[in-house]
Amino acid sequence: MYRLLSGSLGGRPLRAAAGNARDGAGTPASREPDSLGWPGKAGPRLNGAPSRSRATRRGQGLRPPLPAALAWFSRPAAAEEEEEQQGADGAAAEDGADEAEAEIIQLLKRAKLSIMKDEPEEAELILHDALRLAYQTDNKKAITYTYDLMANLAFIRGQLENAEQLFKATMSHLLGGGMKQEDNAIIEISLKLASIYAAQNRQEFAIAGYEFCISTLEEKIEREKELAEDIMSVEEKANTHLLLGMCLDACARYLLFSKQPSQAQRMYEKALQISEEIQGERHPQTIVLMSDLATTLDAQGRFDEAYIYMQRASDLARQINHPELHMVLSNLAAVLMHRERYTQAKEIYQEALKQAKLKKDEISVQHIREELAELSKKSRPLT
Repeated sequence: MYRLLSGSLGGRPLRAAAGNARDGAGTPASREPDSLGWPGKAGPRLNGAPSRSRATRRGQGLRPPLPAALAWFSRPAAAEEEEEQQGADGAAAEDGADEAEAEIIQLLKRAKLSIMKDEPEEAELILHDALRLAYQTDNKKAITYTYDLMANLAFIRGQLENAEQLFKATMSHLLGGGMKQEDNAIIEISLKLASIYAAQNRQEFAIAGYEFCISTLEEKIEREKELAEDIMSVEEKANTHLLLGMCLDACARYLLFSKQPSQAQRMYEKALQISEEIQGERHPQTIVLMSDLATTLDAQGRFDEAYIYMQRASDLARQINHPELHMVLSNLAAVLMHRERYTQAKEIYQEALKQAKLKKDEISVQHIREELAELSKKSRPLT
């Protein structure tokens, strides 16, 4: 069974283009309220494929997608939160204490806190209050930001049709406000919509969405690569590259789920190259992509190539004490089993099981035990 490590988009703030949210789905186009201005922040990642699905034949033993927050963008969340607090508080007082705007900001902060505390019903009520006040005061930026936060919340709750409509409303407001179609915030919403279509098995729409995101970003990067730093900073260029990597990652995951491993492989290779160049080989997301690339090779029966990537990923995961070390080890053991290295596979599975227990990851514990049972059958001498 596949265990892709780069699972659902979700989690911590990004620096790519927009706002903040919790685990559950993709980079948002909302940006943190700073007098309801738009500092460059992003929120949750969305993911295309179902969270835990069994693969067949050669892929058996490897793990399917699981939540993996925002490993793509490495700026610490604490720094983002501090910056948001200073920006929002300072801007609210700047225009002579605009009470309505200040109230909206506080409502949005309360809603985000409720989301973080896993209180979605409370968050939804607060967001409706914020949206009503934003409409009453005709605060277009507040309306847009609130719609985006509501869309992310709907996605987290599995309300995909509602999330789709809310994301489309957010995009409409952004484009109506003059934002260009190639802006990272628009691309991030498009990625989330593609991921919703993928989750709904609307393949034609999902693929079209992923292709739009990837091609638009590739063209944008080509145009901007020669721009001087005083026009576009190195950080801005890097964030656009990382957003492209995230789109490639999401598309690859969906292609693999759709049993198109050779196409997924090409996407993962590009995503891995971006992550290595910008974030380095030892970055947690780079290690995740090595593991996921190995799964695509394994699914094609290219076990020796898969082993090279998986062995490197496991070595690096051990070095940095990767939070998903047990899953990387489990995938390594699966590849070893496919190469008929049963003794080595058993040792690695046992190490993975120990790590999974330490992490209190009961789903992984169950999965590894099932794989050990399967391994026992394969390695049992024929009589």
